[in-house]
Amino acid sequence: MKARLIAVGEHAPGWVVQGFGEYQKRLSHWLPLELVEVAPGVRGKGRDTARAIADEGARVLDTLPKNALVVALDGRGRMHSSEQLAVRLEHWRGQGRDLAFLIGGPEGHAMDVLARADEHWSLGPLTLPHMLVRLVLAEQLYRAAALLANHPYHRA
Repeated sequence: MKARLIAVGEHAPGWVVQGFGEYQKRLSHWLPLELVEVAPGVRGKGRDTARAIADEGARVLDTLPKNALVVALDGRGRMHSSEQLAVRLEHWRGQGRDLAFLIGGPEGHAMDVLARADEHWSLGPLTLPHMLVRLVLAEQLYRAAALLANHPYHRA
């Protein structure tokens, strides 16, 4: 099983690239994780925000791996403790499908993307910068995989 993180937004700051890369490397033998950046829709004065969201959504859907189990990061989604996420990861592994985690743009996901998602996952009630969400997602996937492998990383 492989995972793909499809994220709206390009040119992450160096600290995000470095942190994400560290967890991506740690995850490599348990859950290979690929990052795919999708260009954000054009926003600004005189621009149609709904159009920008729709354009982002179309690009996100175009990058989905065939037959992947899709998990959209969404503030209205279901929250998981680290232990609960490990149980979800074990369930996803049992499905025998690749995973796709989706991070939307500034206004969230297009309705088509939310409709396509098999699950909606919330990282909690805080509003986080989207670039930081990449790093938190990678760390939490590593923590869940470490829990399943009885690795000492998680010491709650």
